[in-house]
Amino acid sequence: MSCGHHTRRRGHSVAPAAGEHDAYAGPVSRVNRLARPALTAFGLGLAFNLAAAPTTHAEPATLVALGDSLTAGFGLAPEDAFPARLEAALRARGHDVSVVNAGVSGDTSAASLARLDWSLGTGADGVIVELGANDALRGIMPGETQANLESLISSLRDRGIHVLLAGMYAPRNLGADYTAAFDAIYPELAERHELILYPFFLDGVATDPALNQSDGVHPNADGVETIVERILPAIEELLAEIEADDGNAE
Repeated sequence: MSCGHHTRRRGHSVAPAAGEHDAYAGPVSRVNRLARPALTAFGLGLAFNLAAAPTTHAEPATLVALGDSLTAGFGLAPEDAFPARLEAALRARGHDVSVVNAGVSGDTSAASLARLDWSLGTGADGVIVELGANDALRGIMPGETQANLESLISSLRDRGIHVLLAGMYAPRNLGADYTAAFDAIYPELAERHELILYPFFLDGVATDPALNQSDGVHPNADGVETIVERILPAIEELLAEIEADDGNAE
């Protein structure tokens, strides 16, 4: 079984409206640590150890999945959406954790930034940020997307909330200059803010008809399971950060 390669930065311490598409349909990639992602035709991953010891948390950890329709679960039953399947997988591995679905279909980086306060609620220990697909599909300039994500991440870090940044790639038909600038947003932000980076949220799923709904854009239930399987080691690293931070505070 394989997982998406995620990059560790050591540091301190949602379905669209009718007719609207909001996911990436470009090629899947394999990403090298500390380097700009290199696109390939197929989603490749690195093996991970299923025997990893679960972290312990004095109280149930709360993770908020903040994103667009890829997080919200467009076209799926609520129990098949990414946050629900991630919570089930983490609990099966012994983690006392709750994953809140704060995905809104059609959301751009600006829309999620505007709703950040009510999306978080109270008591969030960590946030999974999955945004940007709609920005690219609408042709929003990468600099604007990066500025919105910068503000969002800074707000989370100022509140003492741990962040996992889930990257996205721009559709290849937007041209070389646009795609290069857009794809660079996520590793640059992860480097600057010392975040855990999962380079491509749709790793192993994008372009695979067997893992997507009939629109060819949004993952089906099997596709969500693949995303969860591949991102799980990065999520467990996020939980370990939260646990370490709790230990330092005692």
